Amino acid sequence: MVEGLLDLIDKKMSALPSDADPFPFPALHADAAFDCQSCGACCAYSADWPRFSTEEDEQLDRIPEKFVAADLSGMRCDGVRCSALVGEVGKHTACGIYELRPDVCRACMPGDDACLMARAAHGLAVEGAVSSL
Repeated sequence: MVEGLLDLIDKKMSALPSDADPFPFPALHADAAFDCQSCGACCAYSADWPRFSTEEDEQLDRIPEKFVAADLSGMRCDGVRCSALVGEVGKHTACGIYELRPDVCRACMPGDDACLMARAAHGLAVEGAVSSL
């Protein structure tokens, strides 16, 4: 299951220009089928998922060291949960480094296949989203 999520994220990230914000319209984000701030499942799904791959060194240098894995391969996780995730999954969450988050985090969109896999793993509702899952 984790491999499927990693493949989806890799596809999305490779399609983005390195300087692109994959969701440049925050007002539309609030109208998405799933509200990230009441979910957080994608940030607590797999310690293998928040890995760095397309980021420039300058992007990575801005992420506080306490949130970076010891081997510098991605975000530091406590179990399967990203160390930058604040709050309780499925209730109220936020990213502690939202403006600095890596590309892998920016690529995950509310209601997409990766989102639905993470939500299902946490026992959260997945109905009502348009997805190829």
